Amino acid sequence: MADYHDDLRLAHVLADHADSVTLERFKALDLKIDTKPDLTPVSDADKTVEELLRNDLQRARPRDAVMGEEYGSTGHGPRRWVIDPIDGTKNYIRGVPVWATLIALMELGPNGDQPVVGMVSAPALGRRWWAARGAGAFTGRGLTKASRIQVSDVSRLEDASFAYSSLTGWEERERLDAFLDLSRSCWRTRAYGDFWPYMMVAEGSVDICAEPELSIWDMAANCVIVEEAGGRFTGLDGIPGVHGGNAVASNGLLHGELLQRLG
Repeated sequence: MADYHDDLRLAHVLADHADSVTLERFKALDLKIDTKPDLTPVSDADKTVEELLRNDLQRARPRDAVMGEEYGSTGHGPRRWVIDPIDGTKNYIRGVPVWATLIALMELGPNGDQPVVGMVSAPALGRRWWAARGAGAFTGRGLTKASRIQVSDVSRLEDASFAYSSLTGWEERERLDAFLDLSRSCWRTRAYGDFWPYMMVAEGSVDICAEPELSIWDMAANCVIVEEAGGRFTGLDGIPGVHGGNAVASNGLLHGELLQRLG
């Protein structure tokens, strides 16, 4: 089995660098905000963090490719770092502390490239989660101060806590009725949004979550953390991995019913 310890250590260094920038610019009065062609916002902090991490990776892993939300893909090879500098930019620019830097390493395997290292750092929440393939999933302040996490053992939908981001994406894809039916069947629903539902699935405080439209940088880090915590992470089509353009994550026990309910 491959050893990703050095890559995980590097991911922590990258996350430390990102946190220093994002926290300093969070709620800054001179934060500059632009609108991207897809009409989503981007702040100067998003761009600064991605540039910083790309420079770090160029020094530490010059042979590896890099894909980021703001600056696209560079390099070629069987290993690719995937960066979302600020997942939850709309929260970030409004002063809501639920946002994180997502860092993943993907490797080419028999089923295409799949995430093997995942790092989610949410400094305004004082939280960090990470995982490496075959080594388990953890949360804590760093590698030496960490607790292992695992998914819940809730096995009935009526006992499940269901987390999501918003209703509009489901409505745009004409899946809102199925989504609402699912939510009515669950014990509890909350729209925490972005990275957070996946981390709560991984640590067992939420049992299921789903989003109808996502990019690879939204999913790669979350995927390996959920799976290493004992859960399942697929597209709405049930295919494992991060290439389906959407995501369904669960403790594993509820996954089949979750997919069936969402159609």
